[in-house]
Amino acid sequence: MKLKELASLLNGEVIGDPDIEITGVSGINEAQEGDITFISAQRYIKDLRGCRASCVIVKEQIADINITQLKVSNPYFAFAKLLEHFYIKPQKPIGISKGAIVSDTAKIGKDVSIFPFSYISDGVSIGDRTVIYPYVFVGENTTVGERCIIYPNAVLMENVKIGNRVIIHSGSVIGSDGFGYVFEKVKHYKIPQVGGVIIEDDVEIGSNVSVDRATTGNTIIGRGTKIDNLVQIAHNVKIGENSIITAQVGIGGSTEIGDFVTLAGQVGITDHVKIDSETMIGGQSGVIGDVTKGAYSGTPAMPHRDWLKAQAIFAKLPELNKKIKELEERIRELEGRNPE
Repeated sequence: MKLKELASLLNGEVIGDPDIEITGVSGINEAQEGDITFISAQRYIKDLRGCRASCVIVKEQIADINITQLKVSNPYFAFAKLLEHFYIKPQKPIGISKGAIVSDTAKIGKDVSIFPFSYISDGVSIGDRTVIYPYVFVGENTTVGERCIIYPNAVLMENVKIGNRVIIHSGSVIGSDGFGYVFEKVKHYKIPQVGGVIIEDDVEIGSNVSVDRATTGNTIIGRGTKIDNLVQIAHNVKIGENSIITAQVGIGGSTEIGDFVTLAGQVGITDHVKIDSETMIGGQSGVIGDVTKGAYSGTPAMPHRDWLKAQAIFAKLPELNKKIKELEERIRELEGRNPE
């Protein structure tokens, strides 16, 4: 495909030869002749000196390089679009496989693909062009929207609502029982979890994620939110739109998280916490109370700037401890002197 055609696709400006033939997409270090690559920050310009790519996607023109450039407003986004264009093939519908078990009461949309060994229960509704891979379980009265992809071994329990264009990766469980017990007569008595789960449009859920059903009402994942692998979302949690939840995050029950929130890896959040929209929580932080908009780190979580100052002091503690001991010894010596 000629570069000028890609430029039209990406609404970009060619700086150099527009008739270069582009045959693939690659990173800077792996790129070969015919590939197009990109840089997302100025610090990567040095890597272009030995780059063999035929074209580089840039935000602003770079001087003194011999590679044709394609100028766009967002190089990283353009790179993603090109990967999709070159390597992602459209799914051809296969219909309902003979090896799948599909209830007679299930409603199956147009051009749906249901692979062998998946199980579709009574009252299920599956939207147009959705793909259900092998060994997927879909429980009673669950709704799956249009153009969804449910990967092998995912489990959608009963009364779950999945929006449109949702991706759920292998091993994830949507609608498992919330962790609810009451202690009575030397026993932990299970509280029935009779609520549901709502996953809104354009959500992606990584592998081995657990989203618990609500005790009553619904656990809700807002539109456009992306969840990484190995995340635990407890009962009655509400996550807003376009948030990012990275690996190994644990969110306690009835927590409310706003829009455009970022939770970095291994963040732990206790129950009944409210986190404002556009908040960022750094990796391995522990949130034990409500959080207003801002950036936070540490356990318990504190404003990120304060955490950086505390870390700087923490690194000096051995030296400070040594000085304190020296001062204590000096004071003892002074106190032990004869006044005469």
